[in-house]
Formats: sequence, C-alpha cells, structure tokens
Amino acid sequence: MHFKINKKYLIDSIQAVSNAISARTIVPILTGMKLDIKKEKLTLTGSNSDITIQSHIPNVKDDEEIITDITPGSIVLPVPHFPEIIKKLPEDIVDIAVDDNFKTTIRSGNAVFTLYGQSSEEYPQIQMNLMDEPIQIKSSDLKTLIRQTVFAVSQMETRPILTGVNVGIEDELLTFTATDSHRLALRSIPLEKHTFDATNIVIPGNSLQELNKIINDEDGYINMSFMQNQVLFYTDEVYFLSRLLSGNYPETARLIPTESKTTLHIFTKELIQTIERAALLSNRDQNNVIRLDTLDNQEIEISGNSPEIGNVKEQLSIISMEGEEIKISFSSRYMLDTLKTIDSNQVQIDFSGAMRPFVIRTPEQENILQLILPVRTF
Repeated sequence: MHFKINKKYLIDSIQAVSNAISARTIVPILTGMKLDIKKEKLTLTGSNSDITIQSHIPNVKDDEEIITDITPGSIVLPVPHFPEIIKKLPEDIVDIAVDDNFKTTIRSGNAVFTLYGQSSEEYPQIQMNLMDEPIQIKSSDLKTLIRQTVFAVSQMETRPILTGVNVGIEDELLTFTATDSHRLALRSIPLEKHTFDATNIVIPGNSLQELNKIINDEDGYINMSFMQNQVLFYTDEVYFLSRLLSGNYPETARLIPTESKTTLHIFTKELIQTIERAALLSNRDQNNVIRLDTLDNQEIEISGNSPEIGNVKEQLSIISMEGEEIKISFSSRYMLDTLKTIDSNQVQIDFSGAMRPFVIRTPEQENILQLILPVRTF
C-alpha cells in the first residue's frame, strides 16, 4: 500500500473522523483509524460502535490533483499518534507506505516516522446503505435543528429514550423534539420533498452533538437516510452513521398548553443578562431557581435568593404585557439554555398559571417552541 497526498486535505478528513474514535471502546481495534486507498479515492473511517464517520478524499478535485502514486490497500493506524504526526509534518505533501507486516512509513520533507499498524481485516464491516430517495436538508437548517433542541435531552440514563432527540417527518415538516421531563425543545423546518413519513425515530443526543461538529457551515445540503436501527447523514465527502435508540418516545404534544393567561414580549439580550445576574444569588441546591413577578408600567421583577449568601432583585422594562399578573419560579439554568439558542432579538413568553408549564416562542417564527416547567417555592 502506498500513496502521496496533499496534507491539507488529509488533516481535514482526520479531524472529522477523529470525532468517532474513543479510547474507551470495548473493541480494541476501534481505538485506531482505518485508511483504505483505491484508485479513485482515499477513505478514512473512525467508529466507537455508537457512531461511525467516514471521510472520502477524491484523487482529483476541481482539476487539482490531491493523491498520486497509488498502490491500493488498507491499514488501521493508532490514534492519537497518527493524527498528531500528520499535523506536525513540515511539508505540504505526505508520503505514506505500508509493508507486508503493516509497518507504516510516513515521510514529509526531511521527517520520517514509522508506525506499527494493524490489519484492516479485523476492523468491523460497516454497511452504509442509502435510501433510493433520501431526505435532503440544508446544512444550516440541520445545525439549527440540533442547536435548538439537543440541549434539552436528558443526561440521566434512568429513561434512556429521553437521552435522544425524537425526529418526526410528517405534513412536509421535519421536526426535532427533545425533553428531559422538566423542559421541552421543539423545532421544525419545511421539507421541499420527501416520500418517507416517521414519528418515532430517536437519535442519541451525543450523536447529534458529534454530527454538529463536522457539519460544514457553507450553504449546501446533507442527505438523511434511515436503515433498521440506524440513521445515516451524508454528503459526497463525509458519511456519519449513528445507531437509533429503541423504545417509544413519549407523546409530548399534550404537555404544550393550548391557552395563555399572561403573555410577555421581552428583548432577548436584556432578559438573558438580567437572569444571569439573578442566578448569581440563586439557590444552587435547588437548580438555581429564580423568580419572575409582573409589575405595573410594563415592567417585571426578576429576583434570586440564596439563604446563606444574600439576594438580588432587578426590575426590567419589557415591550408589552397582556393578561393577568403572574408570579412564577423556575430554573435559571433551564431558562438560559433556552434563550441562548434563540436567534431572534425578541421572545414571547406565554404563561397559563403559576404551576403550569410556560412556553417560549419568537414573534416571527412559528416553528420554534420551548417549554419549561416551573418550580414550587415556599
């Protein structure tokens, strides 16, 4: 096995694939990175059993020759040693040669490294099956779906299904929903075309966080393809395969209040800053609970109290208020997690009672909804 490659492209692929490799895997060979060179491309693979990432580097791209002097073959090289070596090489061209005993020689300029690899025959066979008509999503839309929902998944394994994001495809909408039973995040985007409906696909939150790291911010599309117990996100250059969680995701629609007794419109940035100050003197033993009280003259008061430290009160002018007065306590951490994912400079908060869940929306977007359960304080 032998090839020469432009280092820049190799580093980009290594960074993407490294996100799937963990030293804690129970399959020893998965602590390494698989390289498979063929006449038309180099494929790098990393896997930890839960997720698999493949990056494909073509020999020629936009008339630029990226890979030359190819002798086909495959090898599994140790991580982090292989990635660290490539990053530190002195020249733009990297020469990689593997002998019959899997001894790998890496040359660049005057630097020569030797690594002892493993046979790729021991590496698990990974099937990347594609649907005939995959669902196409804009890269920017997928990043938004993940960012505005994945923070609300449960961190507790007591209900494994809640550690994932529920994916629904129905009525020309793609909807991501996450809840840890104390809060709920829901975000939808319209689909241009699809031939596949689903309501109970649950992708692990950790998988989506790793996917978000490798999605390109440029305007492009990502394909989503479903297989038995797995989901595949892919472009021409990168494949991301994740297992799905088994079980039935809870019916979340019934949690969303259908009526509102109080509606507040508030500038997002000012609300975040006020809550951050109140959280400084909130009771950390009770999940940093703070309190919101409506006042006259289009103002609210946000307060925090830590019995052994002190307390804080701050009045905040708001854009508008309709309905009854409200006094309500909630987790400042949950509220900040939510507000910091919202792109609008205004938020609309609908309350249906002091002990009922309240809903956070943006005035201009119907396809985003965040829900938080209040906290009973005495």
